[in-house]
This record gives sequence, C-alpha cells and structure tokens, in this order.
Amino acid sequence: MEGKRSLGQNTEPRLGACRSAFTKRRKRSLSAIKMPKQIHEIKDFLLTARRKDARSVKIKRSKDAVKFKVRCSKYLYTLCVFDTEKADKLKQSLPPGLSVQDL
Repeated sequence: MEGKRSLGQNTEPRLGACRSAFTKRRKRSLSAIKMPKQIHEIKDFLLTARRKDARSVKIKRSKDAVKFKVRCSKYLYTLCVFDTEKADKLKQSLPPGLSVQDL
C-alpha cells in the first residue's frame, strides 16, 4: 500500500497551519503601510503644512511640475504645481519653522 495514496492520508508534511499564520501576519503588516496622500488645493496644503505634526517639506522640481511634499506624523502629503510662479509664491508662504529641502 506504499505506492498508492488513499483519500484520507496526507503524505506531505503538515505546513498548512504555519503558512496560513504567515500569510495572515504578512497581510496585516502590509495593510499597516500607509500610502501618501495627494492634496489638490494650495490652501489645503498650506493648512497641512501649518499643522503641529508637520516636520519637513521637500520640494522636487522637474521640467513639467514642482512637487511639494510635507511629512506629517501619519502621512506624507503631496501637492503638484504646474506653474513655476505659483510654486515660488508657495515656497515663500511656507511656515518659517519648517525645514525645507530643495531636491
């Protein structure tokens, strides 16, 4: 009877419980990762930058747009500005206590 498998016997090692526990743990940790939030209005971005938990602002310039990224305690908020004059005005109106990095 060694060559034949009966329906009731499982010949593989019992790893099902370990795998399911691992995938549950992995799914839980992946859901804990927070994705960045995009802000579409300049006024909302300035209010977010003035919050108490805002730590820093990074400004990334490309040939098409200027991206402002403010790091808060829970999320990274991003604003895309396609007009360079508006971007310069926005940079001037950022709170003075916030660290600003040009990338």
